[in-house]
Amino acid sequence: MKTSDLFIKCLENEGIEYIFGVPGEENADFLMSLHKSKKIEFILTRHEQGAAFMAESYGKLTGKLSCCLSTLGPGATNLLTGVADANMDHSPILVITGQGASDRLHKESHQIMDVCDMFKSVTKWTTSVRNPSTIPEIIRKAVRLATLEKPGAVHIELPEDIAKLEVNSQPLESFPFRRSIAEDTIVYKAYDLLKKSKSPILIAGNGAIRKRASRQLREFCERTNIPVVTTFMGKGAVDCEADYFLSTVGLGAVDFGDIAINNSDLVITLGYDMVEYHPKLWSRNSEAKIIHIDFEAAEIDEYYIPEVEVVGDLAHSLSTLNNMIDKESIPDFDFKYVQKIRKDIDNDSEKYKNNKQVGLIKPQKFLYDLRVYLGKKDLLISDVGAHKMWIARDFKCYEPNTCIIPNGFCSMGYALPAAISASLISKEKKVFAISGDAGFLMNVQEMETAKRLNSNIIIIIWEDKSYGLIKWKQQVQFGESTDLDFDNPNWEKLANSFEWNYIFEDDSSQIQDKLKQTEELNGPTLFVIPIDYSENEKLTSFLSSLEENYDK
Repeated sequence: MKTSDLFIKCLENEGIEYIFGVPGEENADFLMSLHKSKKIEFILTRHEQGAAFMAESYGKLTGKLSCCLSTLGPGATNLLTGVADANMDHSPILVITGQGASDRLHKESHQIMDVCDMFKSVTKWTTSVRNPSTIPEIIRKAVRLATLEKPGAVHIELPEDIAKLEVNSQPLESFPFRRSIAEDTIVYKAYDLLKKSKSPILIAGNGAIRKRASRQLREFCERTNIPVVTTFMGKGAVDCEADYFLSTVGLGAVDFGDIAINNSDLVITLGYDMVEYHPKLWSRNSEAKIIHIDFEAAEIDEYYIPEVEVVGDLAHSLSTLNNMIDKESIPDFDFKYVQKIRKDIDNDSEKYKNNKQVGLIKPQKFLYDLRVYLGKKDLLISDVGAHKMWIARDFKCYEPNTCIIPNGFCSMGYALPAAISASLISKEKKVFAISGDAGFLMNVQEMETAKRLNSNIIIIIWEDKSYGLIKWKQQVQFGESTDLDFDNPNWEKLANSFEWNYIFEDDSSQIQDKLKQTEELNGPTLFVIPIDYSENEKLTSFLSSLEENYDK
């Protein structure tokens, strides 16, 4: 068969369902082979970055691999930001790029660049196909590396002349693999340290939202009642209504969860990625010992020196710990301090539920109403901007993977393409996304993709006509901001031009009704609200005095 046919057969053999991308001349053979596939659907996007974000969203939500595709040169460079986002946020994706003929790669030539070298810093592995018979091994290796903990991006380049060659090979048999597990003796060291603790706390990170890990974590917390704070990407690892759940940490300022951490004598990190929230920020003045439980050994950092490292499959490590607790029990911990914090958090979250305001909508009010409206298993996707901080802090989560926040590489423009991909997977769930006006316009072209696919998604724009998060941070640091304001298109005309549904609301008392109206709409909907970001400075002021209200 032709090399490109073999490539597709190998992808089919690995269970690939979708390839998102923009084709070019140099991957024409690959596209024709893909066109004949009855197992893989090609989703044509309007920009390669959108394709990468779609693949990333699919990987986050399913734990399975999908692909993004581009041609050589500018197509490949357009993929780069989305690929870096997937890799740093640990979402499994396979990146496929075309390339010019292999007889011109050694010299200056039209659109030729070293794509593999470019992708080295943003993938777990990158390679170029030079021998057609190696494709079965290459794809098997790529899929394994992308999905092994911690998941990430891998890249395969296929030169156009190689794709045309005849080859006599077959896909390799796909076989399951087991994750490495921690030794029981190491887990017992963690258990022994836990027994000696008086006020432990647990930080659940991105790795904790895996289904099995989340289930075992909840069982661990039911046994111990140890309080849990989550990172942005760990939201939903435990039920927000559980007595042991406190809050989300990661704003960079001292919040309720940070106070709880600073008043604990033992911090257990579970699936924690340092890229989300540097330990220097949450271990301020802390003398707590650290237990590191993760798929990989701890990153070297002067503020993060674990007493015990439990390295291996998270679910297995927690299961072993749970069994030890069942056999030997644990002491009663002192959580009076935590109970006070939990009560204050509950009071804080209720402040704006009855807010009535016309003209600008308060972030807390909108998120409260959205949480009331959405089901526990419905999906909210965040873009990157000031809204991300509010979603992370105020939007409550009941289940893993029901609030997706890109928080490692933090790429603006993520929400719209991610929602399109999510709607392909979660047809029975409501798919909502919140974006700032700046981030939304970074991938606005994917509105056409959403309409073409008739994606049932609700994209909510918090409009402030500014790079709001940058303005917020500059004002905190310098007391003023640089020129960060801009103007926007007529949103209604924009929605109409792409044949989207359109909703606008600036009366906070009408938010619930407008959310319910979305149930009657078919296809993509643009929902615009003018946002009251004066709350940003008020939150900064509140957090700056918060720690003073607690005596250590």
